[in-house]
This record gives sequence, C-alpha cells and structure tokens, in this order.
Amino acid sequence: MDAATIVGGLATLCSTTSFVPQAWKVIRTRDTSAISRRMYIITVIGFSLWLAYGVLLWQWPLILTNGICLLLSAFILVMKLLPRHRKEQVAAALDPAAG
Repeated sequence: MDAATIVGGLATLCSTTSFVPQAWKVIRTRDTSAISRRMYIITVIGFSLWLAYGVLLWQWPLILTNGICLLLSAFILVMKLLPRHRKEQVAAALDPAAG
C-alpha cells in the first residue's frame, strides 16, 4: 500500500467519524441549542457538492466518504431544525433507553 492510499484512508476515517460524537450527543440529550444552524447548513451544502463531484468523476472514495459525512451532518441539521416534540420522537426511536 502506498503513502497516498494510507493518508487517504486515514482522512476518510477521520472525516466520516468526526460527526458521530455530535450526532450521538444530540440523540442522547435531545439538546441542539449549542449547535450552529448556519454552520451545519453550509456543511451539508459542502458535502452535497463534494458528493456530486465524486459522482461526476465516478470516484468511489469521494462518493463513499462524502455520502457518509452528508448523512451524519444532515441528521444533525435536521435535529437542529425540528421542533422539540419531533426531536424527542426521533431520538426516542433511535435510542429508547435515553428518554
């Protein structure tokens, strides 16, 4: 395995897992008050564009990495935008023990 593949693999691992702690915290606490809506809107747009770029080039590493990042960041954004009662319902469905 060459250095570029190793660096790319590590970058993918870091990028795709970076949103997991925030998503899990939102599910567990149902609290999104400290999350910037504007930042997540821009992040979701960015990952959407990177995903489109990967699809246009048919580059699976770009498609896979940005697809996962898009799903996680979009989940956090949706939870931020949902009214409290809907946020509770989604979180309870994903982690019933936390409610």
